[in-house]
Amino acid sequence: MEKTPTGTPVGVDDPYDVAGRCDHLTNDGRCRYALQYAGNDPEFAAERRAADYECIAGGEDCTWRDCPHYRATTDGTECIRCGLEEVRMAHESTRPLLEEHHLSYGTAVDDDEVSHEITVSLCRWCHAKVHDSFARIDDDASPDVEALAAREDRRSKEAEEFGFQSARERFDDG
Repeated sequence: MEKTPTGTPVGVDDPYDVAGRCDHLTNDGRCRYALQYAGNDPEFAAERRAADYECIAGGEDCTWRDCPHYRATTDGTECIRCGLEEVRMAHESTRPLLEEHHLSYGTAVDDDEVSHEITVSLCRWCHAKVHDSFARIDDDASPDVEALAAREDRRSKEAEEFGFQSARERFDDG
């Protein structure tokens, strides 16, 4: 199993097996990185410009790992392991239910250090299980009881905010 630089497991053998669509890929199959950040890698941008900005992974016999600028980051809406949905409280500084979990920590390719950012969303409880044991992110798991309680507590607070109470009702002393 892939490991972090400190040696804890990340929950997958190959991060590219669970990696999603590249964040730089446009709906028409072009590479946004080459279009918007050409100055960061002029040689890469020139190659993509010559190919009408076609995504490298869109080519024949190419995969996401072939692109030096591949990045797939989570949208953070639900835990990919147990399915727990995020409920954020707008004006509270409570800890989020979901955390960004890094799957890729860089690999040596042709003596160059390539570090593709590949992240998924895990709830705090699954995140701890993955790093503290041999739990995998593709395990068939259900949300922990504590996770469900935390989510329902937030939903209750959210529902209270939807209720309308006039100022007279809120401040009427009797």
